[in-house]
Amino acid sequence: MKYHTSPSTSQTNLYSDSSIYRSTSPLPPPATTYCLSATTKSYKYLRKIVKFDQMDFEFAMWQMIYLFISPQKLYRNFSYRKQTKSQFARDDPAFLVLLILCLFVTSIGFTWTLNLTFGQTLYCIAYIVFVDFILVGVIVTTLTWLFANRYLRQNANEADVEWGYSFDVHMNAFFPPLVLLHFVQLIFFNSVINSEYLFSRFFGNTIWLIAIIYYVYITFLGYNCIPFLKNTRIILAPIPIVILFFVITLVIGWNITITFVNFYHYRVL
Repeated sequence: MKYHTSPSTSQTNLYSDSSIYRSTSPLPPPATTYCLSATTKSYKYLRKIVKFDQMDFEFAMWQMIYLFISPQKLYRNFSYRKQTKSQFARDDPAFLVLLILCLFVTSIGFTWTLNLTFGQTLYCIAYIVFVDFILVGVIVTTLTWLFANRYLRQNANEADVEWGYSFDVHMNAFFPPLVLLHFVQLIFFNSVINSEYLFSRFFGNTIWLIAIIYYVYITFLGYNCIPFLKNTRIILAPIPIVILFFVITLVIGWNITITFVNFYHYRVL
């Protein structure tokens, strides 16, 4: 005689949950067995900042390089993360740590160009890191995050853009201008840019033009790779305005780099 045993209640619930999941979720089971809240994701992300042994710095450096040679390939990686970890945003703060380190090092070179004292150097670096990067970055991230969720989503019922991903997009877009303005530009500041000649103005302002266009373009790529957003090309709208502004600066004789350097010089005095 064969005895038929009925599955336990927990097993029954597990099977029913699995069947519901298979019928409603477009993602593979490993990625969506559970979804962390935004607060939990932020806590886990920030907790890893002091755990350098758990960060993948090699991969973060690869991302920085590809921001210059192939940013589209970088954003493909974000799409893969969505499929495997159910989130677009980075879960490893290695890129943030390296970006702050680069900002710190280039800021030292910037203060050296300004001939600042040791105390003024510390104040200037703190201002650049905490105000220019963190405070302004949070404001820009929040504005673009609100804009994307309010105006670019195809359907109000669709999933919304993560704030953490918007901050990742800002960091990605911030790195090339950082290299151009805090490193490349300073190399030529005293020898080429710091002059009233037309070529000096053209050279310095062109670096600013490239940096701003780079920021806008990489920001566009960041939101364009999200499948539930539409009309993302509107993000490219500032580029013609920036080019027009560039031409105006040349006509009126405005050297943006000298103004930028003077701003920081008087900021720390």
